[in-house]
Amino acid sequence: MPADTKGMEKRDCLGLAKREDPALNSVGGYPKTGLTYEFLVPWIGRGLLILTGPKWFQHRRLLTPAFHYDVLKPYVRLTSDCTRVMLDKWEKLILKQRTVELFQHVSLMTLDTIMKCAFSCDSNCQMDSDNEYIRAVYDISYLANLRLRCFPYHNNAIFHCSPHGFRFRKACRITHNHTDKVIQQRKVSMKEESELERMKHLDFLDILLCAKDENGQGLSDEDLRAEVDTFMFEGHDTTASGISWILYCMAKYPEHQQKCREEIQELLGNRETMEWEDLGKIPYTTMCIKESLRLYPPVPAVGRTLNKPVTFFDGRSVPAGTSTSLSVYALHRNPLVWENPEVFDPFRFSPDRSTNRNSYAYLPFAAGPRNCIGQNFAMNEMKVATVLTLQRFNLAPDLNNPPIIVPQLVLKSTNGIHVRLTKCQ
Repeated sequence: MPADTKGMEKRDCLGLAKREDPALNSVGGYPKTGLTYEFLVPWIGRGLLILTGPKWFQHRRLLTPAFHYDVLKPYVRLTSDCTRVMLDKWEKLILKQRTVELFQHVSLMTLDTIMKCAFSCDSNCQMDSDNEYIRAVYDISYLANLRLRCFPYHNNAIFHCSPHGFRFRKACRITHNHTDKVIQQRKVSMKEESELERMKHLDFLDILLCAKDENGQGLSDEDLRAEVDTFMFEGHDTTASGISWILYCMAKYPEHQQKCREEIQELLGNRETMEWEDLGKIPYTTMCIKESLRLYPPVPAVGRTLNKPVTFFDGRSVPAGTSTSLSVYALHRNPLVWENPEVFDPFRFSPDRSTNRNSYAYLPFAAGPRNCIGQNFAMNEMKVATVLTLQRFNLAPDLNNPPIIVPQLVLKSTNGIHVRLTKCQ
């Protein structure tokens, strides 16, 4: 991307290709690039996140029905149930300690949610975090980040022979065995259930198993596992990062927290569970969530390989085959794109101001043909977790332990994300 952006208009400083570029409309858009994606392949295989070309397009079409609103509706109650388990733990925890580290608890909650919603599997991971599968998922995430930061580990042979490489492969075997077991159990149960019973509650795995293309061809066992593991990764760690930073913003900006709480109390009253219809009735809270995702995007950077030359607005070009990277974190804080970018201002996302914004200025879920297929699922989960947390707790920042931001696979803090919690009266 050209470094000299001075004098460019706000709409031009994104460094994006001209909107009419046909490459943006080709099958799958620009392919993913970067070591991050390749280092994840041993775990998540070549599913929707990694695939390119016609096979990506086939998988995208087969998976899209899994995110239809009729499928997502029952997930709201399940997410509420999982969130309440986390909040109950916090009630007991704050009797013993002054602050709570959000990410570790939220991560378990989102994992619990994804297991229940996507696979109808009661993992009990929030109460049994020492579970072998849970430990394996955490190991893989940690080791993939470690490999990315350690240059010698970029070499496959060196990483393979290292103790970390051995630990990574062991964790992958555990997760793959778990995924295979879940898939096989569901195949058996589907044979035993009537079609009417199956239609009562279709989850992500049901739709994957039933999906057929125009030739009547479904996904292979290898592709099934890749998509299940991909969804586990994308629907767990990224959402945990998003929710943790949202709650941190609520703690940091108490005036906005209070406005959200008033909106929530008016909507829910004494109800402790959110319903599908509630999601569209929290406009101010939704704007705060979007502003939090602007300042702290869960995926801080994305990479693409150009399959066609790109010409920028200043006339300079980048040739086909170039590997590119875009810092979403930097884009969201670019003063040429956002007025007073470091200020927390939810009204940036009010309907009248959103319509004037370049569609590529805000990318918490990427954009174009390779945007996040599960963004509605993720947004719904973030809304439920935020609403139920603010209904029960007042949040304040831990001034003695502010977060130290680090961009890993997802946006995290090296010392955790600590807040003070007090029970609402």
